[in-house]
Amino acid sequence: MLWTIAVVLIVLWLLGLVSSTTLGGFIHILLVLAIVVVLLNVIQGRRA
Repeated sequence: MLWTIAVVLIVLWLLGLVSSTTLGGFIHILLVLAIVVVLLNVIQGRRA
């Protein structure tokens, strides 16, 4: 499930880069959230 959320956030960020919307700050927040989700998934995977 975490991978799905990360992929969706990254896709939304890429769409924001392509469309050059005025929501640039929001798009970068989505990118940061996607990176955090992936890192959490990697950390949890190593614990298991």
